[in-house]
Amino acid sequence: MPNAVPREISTRELQSMLGVSRHVVAGLVAAGFVTPSRGPRRQYRFTFQDVVLLRTALRLRAASIPPRKVAQALSRLRAELPDELPLSGIRVSAVGNDVAVRTGPAQWDAITGQMLLDFEVAEIKGDVVFLDTAPAPQDLAQQAQEWYDLGEQLRESDLDGAERAYRKAIVLSPQPFYAAYMDLGALLCEREGRCADALDVFDKALTHFPEDAALHFNRAIAYEDLGRLDAAEDSYRRCLAIEPSYADAHHNLAILLENRGDKQGLVRHFNAYRRLTT
Repeated sequence: MPNAVPREISTRELQSMLGVSRHVVAGLVAAGFVTPSRGPRRQYRFTFQDVVLLRTALRLRAASIPPRKVAQALSRLRAELPDELPLSGIRVSAVGNDVAVRTGPAQWDAITGQMLLDFEVAEIKGDVVFLDTAPAPQDLAQQAQEWYDLGEQLRESDLDGAERAYRKAIVLSPQPFYAAYMDLGALLCEREGRCADALDVFDKALTHFPEDAALHFNRAIAYEDLGRLDAAEDSYRRCLAIEPSYADAHHNLAILLENRGDKQGLVRHFNAYRRLTT
């Protein structure tokens, strides 16, 4: 199977991902941190590597890392980065005046390239730093939030990337990540032929949040799209048992019952919908 062509990212998309102005992006390019390609109208076109490098440059500058070291670190990081988002993730941090990169279980000095072994005691600028294989729960929670935020940013422009980011957030989070489950399921249900995958996500979420009405509602939508009408009706009813004022559930259930020939159920739930929305 041929390798997929890496997706190009516009300046506007990059600004949204990094939360910076066009002027800042132009300054980072002028400083030589990345060398984007040009589109047919001479507009910048960035890659996944460029996004990681520029985000890293901004964070290292904010951590007061000397510009020379930022440039050296990015040069080596550029050579190591894959074209696509790595499953293990990439994390870059400032340690004193130096830069450490973690990819999965491995950690290395971003300038020298020397591997830093887990539980090794590394002397950096006179400071002793312990490198532990097990990140603290608060660090994992932060990483999970960052992946979730990336999923939100990619949702309008890169559905595959958004899906990967949401799944990474779920895996990393030390606690069940409700929003990631919900948004991943909704994203999958909106894509053609992916409602069965969405149903799997909602089922897993419900093992953690069994009394959440919105999850039962979205699960019912997935069942309907799959043609499993008995299960859809049960899920709508479960949603309403938990939250009787869930107007959209009354509306959808009314339509479902009408299509199934239940006129009495149609009237009952449509009237409930009207009472709740007027």
